[in-house]
Amino acid sequence: MSGYNEDAYKEARESAIGLICPFERALLSRCVVCVKAHRLLLAEREAISCTERNACDLCQRFHAELHQNARFALHAEPNQPWPFGKEIRVQCGGVLGLAQIVGSPAGPTTDVALSVAEDILRFGEVAGFPYSEIMRAEVHFEPRRRRS
Repeated sequence: MSGYNEDAYKEARESAIGLICPFERALLSRCVVCVKAHRLLLAEREAISCTERNACDLCQRFHAELHQNARFALHAEPNQPWPFGKEIRVQCGGVLGLAQIVGSPAGPTTDVALSVAEDILRFGEVAGFPYSEIMRAEVHFEPRRRRS
């Protein structure tokens, strides 16, 4: 047995991260970036924290809307946690899809917080984003394959 204590790691993570970034997996997989993200290392793992409360709140609303709208498209069970592959599709595909819809470059340089803030000005609120079009991007997003 390795002696590694997962509960201690989770405790340390919670105390080190002030604002949890809802797009952490997308940022860690490097399919998007965020100017509000702060990277830190904990127990040889990388974690991401948000540096601004308002940006974090807007991203959390967008993340929740993406999940709500993706349940049917990605065949997700309502009361089950999202599997990693589907979560990556929601996060990366959702942000990149939003960028494509508004005509911004969609790729690894797409900024999550900036996109959400700019598109709130364009659509009025997070609930007003064109989720039917964003869902197409989520469904067609292909996570990168594991190296063998």
